[in-house]
Amino acid sequence: MSLRNAFRAATALSVLATSAAYAETITIATVNNGDMIRMQGLTDDFTEKTGHEVEWVTLEENVLRQRVTTDISAKGGQFDIMTIGMYETPIWAKNNWLVPLDDLPAEYDVDDLLPAMRGGLSLDGTLYAAPFYGESSMIMYRTDLMEEAGLEMPDAPTWEFVADAARKMTDKDNEIYGICLRGKAGWGENMAFLTATANSFGARWFDEDWTPQFDSEAWSNTLNFYIDLMNDAGPPGASNNGFNENLSLFQQGKCGMWIDATVAASFVTNPDDSTVADKVGFALAPDAGLGKRSNWLWAWALAIPAGTQKEDAAKEFINWATSKEYIELVASKEGWANVPPGARTSLYENANYKDVPFAKMTLDSILSADPNNPAVDPVPYVGVQFAAIPEFAGIATQVGQEFSAALAGQQSAEEALEKAQALTVDEMEAAGY
Repeated sequence: MSLRNAFRAATALSVLATSAAYAETITIATVNNGDMIRMQGLTDDFTEKTGHEVEWVTLEENVLRQRVTTDISAKGGQFDIMTIGMYETPIWAKNNWLVPLDDLPAEYDVDDLLPAMRGGLSLDGTLYAAPFYGESSMIMYRTDLMEEAGLEMPDAPTWEFVADAARKMTDKDNEIYGICLRGKAGWGENMAFLTATANSFGARWFDEDWTPQFDSEAWSNTLNFYIDLMNDAGPPGASNNGFNENLSLFQQGKCGMWIDATVAASFVTNPDDSTVADKVGFALAPDAGLGKRSNWLWAWALAIPAGTQKEDAAKEFINWATSKEYIELVASKEGWANVPPGARTSLYENANYKDVPFAKMTLDSILSADPNNPAVDPVPYVGVQFAAIPEFAGIATQVGQEFSAALAGQQSAEEALEKAQALTVDEMEAAGY
């Protein structure tokens, strides 16, 4: 062996010994979405490269939000990495609850992150959470059922077209429902969908003086339209359905249309999971002719809570899981259609990804969302399907419960809106707005 090779071998052994000596076990809280489940299945690659082990705490979306919020606000220290989004990141960063990600290695290429994603996960120009995937929302629809209804889906449809198509595609005797939409209560479940929809109908959460607007005609139009459409063309028990439940219904062939996260496209077109994989088309989320579409903007991102004792290992994981190399790893194992979308510019410049049927519509949807001007009329808040103020999550959870109850037929839309207005006024006055 030459001296050079001997030196390289000794150096490699030294690195391995150092890695083993400092190997950690990090605990990660994450949502039970498909891309996150896939990441867990690939964790051996991270462990092999770094020596660090990973323990996963996988939770349903509403439960995850509650658990991580409670833990970080109480400085509980249960987790070394949390899966959070655009709503929490700037608020928690302002509270000094998150570790800044301003020292990621040069090869990570932070400038490759889509500007909308990087901006939404930063505070004062500093990144505090790295996007695992980014999303907007769009229409996924059954091309065969649309054709049978004698209709052709436009690339940019109106709500009027969608409602008409949904009713024409519905065949309840054969468990075919023209449209599947979120009804499960939660600020990130039914209220994400309904807030984005309300934007297109000219509604808003607050006027420029922070006065709640649920007593407006625009909110009444939004909620009544939604409930009537779901009663006519939606599945039974829709008030219990969130992202995962509607995904399952669509994959079983029971939904004519589904308006939800763009990230779902890879699941509904995967022949291993979807019975209608070869019969799916895509279109932009609908508008109501007022200049705003009803799509949202979101990223599920990885962040490190301040106070973790394993900051270095946590940063190594984030560097691994949100890197260009991770995208290549998923592509090699699962194919390009299944890589985490919506986070990096380079993905949409990749020739392999340009052939994926939903890639362009996903990017167009993301780029069309404007968190600084989400509604038809001016608003004092930032956020498309949320208002980026600390009080929003609690208020919207309560409002979501009222709207879900109205969908379930337990009260009228007008009663739900009246309660929503009253509770929002009370909470905002108590918070000093």
